[in-house]
Amino acid sequence: MIRNAEHFSALLADVRRFVRTECAPVEQEVDQSDQIPELLVERMRQMGLFGHSIPEEYGGAGLSSEELSLVNIEVSQVATAFRARFGGNTGIASESLVVDGTPQQKEKYLPLLASGKVTGCFALTEAEAGSDATAQKTLAVREGDDYVITGTKCYITNAPLADLFTVFARTDTQARGAAGITAFLIERGTAGLSTPAAYRKMGQHGSPVGEVVLDRCRVPASAVIGGVTGQGFRTAMKALNKQRINLAGLCIGPAIRLVDEMIRRASSRRQFGQPIGDFQLVQQMIAESNVEVHAARALLLETARKRDDGHDVTMEASMCKLFASEMCGRVADRAVQVFGGGGYIADNVAERFYRDVRLFRLYEGTSQIHLLNIAKRTMALAAHDA
Repeated sequence: MIRNAEHFSALLADVRRFVRTECAPVEQEVDQSDQIPELLVERMRQMGLFGHSIPEEYGGAGLSSEELSLVNIEVSQVATAFRARFGGNTGIASESLVVDGTPQQKEKYLPLLASGKVTGCFALTEAEAGSDATAQKTLAVREGDDYVITGTKCYITNAPLADLFTVFARTDTQARGAAGITAFLIERGTAGLSTPAAYRKMGQHGSPVGEVVLDRCRVPASAVIGGVTGQGFRTAMKALNKQRINLAGLCIGPAIRLVDEMIRRASSRRQFGQPIGDFQLVQQMIAESNVEVHAARALLLETARKRDDGHDVTMEASMCKLFASEMCGRVADRAVQVFGGGGYIADNVAERFYRDVRLFRLYEGTSQIHLLNIAKRTMALAAHDA
């Protein structure tokens, strides 16, 4: 749903100009230094990028799912680290608050997240709780008016620099599966919470990822998101369903960029006395990539519009994430092939994106988990209609 076409077109144009004129020129610098210049982060704050999906009453832009999808396609046509810097706030790190936070929690934290004064992160994953997110080992024990939380989260985007942590912990050890998991809001500086140095990663340099260690971390009962225990897993799934739509857009942007880069390379690189773009097998790789980009974009926008209309798009969100992430991986592989030996050399655009986009098939649910979820829901729907 595009609420105001003229206003949104202007916003999208500003975003496009920013990523192409201010972010793209420093892609290689960010990849090598593993850090985004603070002046660029401040520009993100000034442009309101941290608050795109946060409701307007809390200082955000309140973008619809369709609008946010189109923005995500734009911002991800440069190195993925740029969007990751503000994307948590406008996605998974704020969504738990948006959907289930108490009025007091929303009033306290959402304006800070929307402005970018505070960076949030979503601390769900553990060493033994990845695809099986219900296998939480982190424990939160009630002591008087407080909870004491102990455990370790891993692979958490923005953990090393986050100011606000959405932490999931088991509050009921007798409950099985999703039951008994509670979501907490914990501020940096709270005794017992620490974040070790960021991991060294294959790609997405400039986007710090690390652990969140909770060693008898004491928080008041008011830190429970929504004020209700045992609802944390439902909260997480609500946030992840929206994030999977967001992530599909973040997969389409790099694929668009790589198609453009393949075309430039195929036009300028000459072999056997002619541009390699004259060879039909090179043309095939470009054509297949372009078709898949358009298919992913169409699926994403259809799903986003359905969500805006109030439909349950749990299965479609999985389809979007699965198809777009796998598509992006195929396009990145073809880009390296079109670039030839140059595509394997560090600092080449194809090589960098090849490393960056590999993560898309792992987080927010692996491709295999999404296939299982889609199959279960497809068969359940067939049984219901029978």
